[in-house]
Amino acid sequence: MATCGDTMEEDEVSEEEEAAVALMARSESDSDDETVDCLAQLKKKVRGLNKEKLEELLFTLMDECHAINAKNCLLKDVCSYLKKDVRKFEYANEILKSERLKMDKETLIFYEDLNKLKKTLSVREEGFNTSLSKLESESLQLKQRIESLVCENSQLLEKLKEAKSDLTANRH
Repeated sequence: MATCGDTMEEDEVSEEEEAAVALMARSESDSDDETVDCLAQLKKKVRGLNKEKLEELLFTLMDECHAINAKNCLLKDVCSYLKKDVRKFEYANEILKSERLKMDKETLIFYEDLNKLKKTLSVREEGFNTSLSKLESESLQLKQRIESLVCENSQLLEKLKEAKSDLTANRH
């Protein structure tokens, strides 16, 4: 019976070893090269261990998995918060883009209005310059006419003086 019990215990150990090896093999396919090397070394060590050691390793592995899972949950929470922040920033960015677009449209309208005002000012300036030129020309003509009239007036005054003096001379 002792040999039969030993055989059953050996069968249980070998089944457990096979399960541990299968678990590690599954983990190997998901790991990088460094982890693969560590797991290969671990396989070699596991094959020579008894049930108690395997249980101890399994619990250690479970504890590590639990710790990694806890870290993963924390990272998921952080990622969730970061995603919310990203959505907020994207929303704020859309608002800013919309405001910028409005400002760009307003700026374009202001430039168009400014260009219209410049054209209007240019047309008015041309009209003013034309009117100024006409007025300067008329002013020059009037000045010449005034000079001519002043000269004519002087001549008439001279003639008037002569006529008065002739009249005075004729009376005496």
